[in-house]
Amino acid sequence: MKTAHLNALLLIIAASFIIAACTGGTQTQAQEPTQDDITQAQLQNIFTRASVRQYQKKAVEADKIETLLRAAMSAPTAMDRRPWHFIVVTDTTVLQQLDAANPHAGMLSSAPLAIVTCGDMTKAIEGQGRDFWIQDLSAASENILLAANALGLGAVWTGGYPAQDRCDNITKVLNLPETLIPLNIIVIGYPLTEPTPKDKWDPASISYNHYGQTADAGN
Repeated sequence: MKTAHLNALLLIIAASFIIAACTGGTQTQAQEPTQDDITQAQLQNIFTRASVRQYQKKAVEADKIETLLRAAMSAPTAMDRRPWHFIVVTDTTVLQQLDAANPHAGMLSSAPLAIVTCGDMTKAIEGQGRDFWIQDLSAASENILLAANALGLGAVWTGGYPAQDRCDNITKVLNLPETLIPLNIIVIGYPLTEPTPKDKWDPASISYNHYGQTADAGN
C-alpha cells in the first residue's frame, strides 16, 4: 500500500471516530472502521516506512512535532529510566551547521526539521547496564520514524554515536553538556516525491528454536 493510500485510510478511520463523537455515536456499524481496518492500517504504516531525503519547502506544523515527540517518549526503556533528551531544530542556520557536522547528512541543508536524539547519562543505568541507553533511544527513534510516516511526513535516520568525530561536531553545534550523547539526527519534512519502501523480507535471516533450524524441522 502506498503512503498516500495509507494516509487516506488513517484519515477515514479518524474521521469516523470524530463523526461518531459529534453525532452521539449514532453511526451504523457499516460506517465504522472495523478492527481489521485499524490493524491493517497500523501494519501498513510499518511496512510502508521508507527513508526520505528530499523535502518540500514547507515547515512541519508545531502540533505534528509534538506528536513525533510524544511517539518517541512512548518507547520502552530499560528499568523505565527514559534516558533521553530531544533537541528540536527548525532554525535554518543550525540545520546547515548540523549538515556540516555530519558527512552523511547532506539533506539537512534543505530540510525544515531535525530531531537530535540524545542519551542523557544522568538518567542512564549505572554499571554494566549503562549502554542500554542505546537500545532505549533506538526504540524512541523508530517511533519517530513511524509517527512521521503516519503523519504524511518523510524522515531519515542519520547516525551520530558511536562515531566520535560526529558526536564531537554535533555537541559543538548544539552546545550539548558532556552528560548528553547524540545517538542520531532524524531529518524530517514533507516528501518531495512519493517514497518507495523496500521489501526487506528475507527468510534466510530467520532460525527457529536453534540457529540454522527451519520452521518445519521438527515436523
